Amino acid sequence: MNGWLLMHLLGVLLAVGNIVTAAFWKVRLDQSGHPAVVHAAARNVMLADYVFTIPGLVMIVVSGSIMAEQAGMSWTGFNWLTLSLVLFAVTGIIWGVLLIPLQRRMIRLSEESIAAGSLSAAYRAASRSWMIYGTVATLLPIAILYLMVMKGF
Repeated sequence: MNGWLLMHLLGVLLAVGNIVTAAFWKVRLDQSGHPAVVHAAARNVMLADYVFTIPGLVMIVVSGSIMAEQAGMSWTGFNWLTLSLVLFAVTGIIWGVLLIPLQRRMIRLSEESIAAGSLSAAYRAASRSWMIYGTVATLLPIAILYLMVMKGF
């Protein structure tokens, strides 16, 4: 296995693994209803994105670009690589435009909920939106993973 492929696989493991794991724990801890626990979960989801997801995405982009170039892959036309890149861009847009602002809002609202003693309706609404957009932003990388492995067209 060459070094670029190893870097690519490690990046996928970091990014997709963190996306799924962080979402699982955040949803589970939201169910506790304890504002301090929910606040800690919201803060740690954001931290995990910076520690795992972002470095994983950088590794994916760098190694994937180099391997595609070395293999002489076409960056134009409609094929598994260009579809994967479009889906990757859509995921990035969802993450940057919707999920990160929602995460910041959930951190702020959950902190305010600690003083109130219960989670606010505003927090619950932000969390629900995060779950909806987060589900889409999780399914897209799984579709990309399928395309990368199967290289169907």
